[in-house]
Amino acid sequence: MMVLVDTSIWSLALRRHPSDLSPSERIIANSLRELVHEGRVQLLGAVRQEILTGIREQAKFLKICDELHEYEDVVLASDDYENAASMSNICRESGIAATPIDMLICAVSQKRGWQVFSTDRDFIHYAKVLPIRMMMPFRSR
Repeated sequence: MMVLVDTSIWSLALRRHPSDLSPSERIIANSLRELVHEGRVQLLGAVRQEILTGIREQAKFLKICDELHEYEDVVLASDDYENAASMSNICRESGIAATPIDMLICAVSQKRGWQVFSTDRDFIHYAKVLPIRMMMPFRSR
């Protein structure tokens, strides 16, 4: 099954030094590496933009751009955006605040039958009211 990887996971793996990661963060970074090895990673263009935003050092920006060039952006259609808006409305009606990019991640993953991989706890709340599946980090293989 394909996995739509959120900004929080990419940032952990690409923007942080491995020695600065906690044991649980290392498990997450290793899980991403395993997904990459298996060819199961999917990336939204909006997530690509979030990953690269705020990188002050040009050399690091270019290095991460190069690493992300391995992944084509998921091609989106109008109904992906419409479904994201609908999901946002469902969350709002349930008292759950949601960002447009998070809802796009939910809509794209739900439509395609993919899992979402994120450390953002908001997705736990979304999953209570939306038909999304979360990927849990691999403990050991």
